[in-house]
Amino acid sequence: MICWKFPLRQQVESYLALTHGTWYFQFGEIHPDHVSGGARNAHERVQQLLEEIKLADEVGLDVFALGEHHRPDFVVSAPEVILSAAAALTKNIKLSSSVTVLSSADPVRVFQNFATLDLVSNGRAEIMAGRGSFIESFPLFGYDLNDYDGLFTEKLELLLAINQSEKVSWEGQFRAAIQNLGVYPRPLQEALPIWLAVGGTPASAARAGSLNIPMTVAIIGGTPDRFVPFVKLFRQAAAQAGHDVSKLPLAINSHFYAADTPQQAIDDFFPPYELIMNRVGRERAGHPLAGIMSNLCRKVAP
Repeated sequence: MICWKFPLRQQVESYLALTHGTWYFQFGEIHPDHVSGGARNAHERVQQLLEEIKLADEVGLDVFALGEHHRPDFVVSAPEVILSAAAALTKNIKLSSSVTVLSSADPVRVFQNFATLDLVSNGRAEIMAGRGSFIESFPLFGYDLNDYDGLFTEKLELLLAINQSEKVSWEGQFRAAIQNLGVYPRPLQEALPIWLAVGGTPASAARAGSLNIPMTVAIIGGTPDRFVPFVKLFRQAAAQAGHDVSKLPLAINSHFYAADTPQQAIDDFFPPYELIMNRVGRERAGHPLAGIMSNLCRKVAP
């Protein structure tokens, strides 16, 4: 988590000129409506997201990405739908998921949805495929968590095959076989850019490298140095598979907030961040997590 500030558009543009590519990730956090209809908080948050994407395009960010969740406290369960709406409001910015929970999705529909987004956006769609950091989608779509690894491996294989060829013949364990069938529509780009999102699974980093797939490291918690071994493994696997490591894209994503001073950033950002991190911490480990992040934020603030 970084606690800084860029209050003026000119400062943002100056910062972007120094980078090799800047992504803006959003999960669409909301106060749950807890209603069957008339979801005013959800409606307001989606409208805000569209405004954010429009502004990101105007100030020159390279990519805006929305993360898929299936929880009451996140509004984005179908990133490509919101991104398609944003495509009509923007001109240059690339539009991506961050992440598409491929393990519980149908790769055919994932490809079709993002290929459609690519056509709507004049060739600006990208996919960031991953396992996801939550598990709600597995029971929701009828998958067994015991198949966690197998589902992702198999579905990534199918998604890559569809992206490479108009017609596909494929057979696996968790989905009906496909016998020389076409998947449509096809994207405007020669192929959809597909990234592999890696959080804490070394095998995923090695898989990305061996398959020559760009990797993004999701630093949701902890310090960046903990993820250096994943990068090394990624590059080592790519080299061993005969790929040119220097041409294989690598990205990181982490929490970011901006304010006029470091202290103001902490005061503004931390209360809601503490709320959600504590909630997630109790769900997963039975204890809050945010105290550690608070100390980290104060350490890195200049």
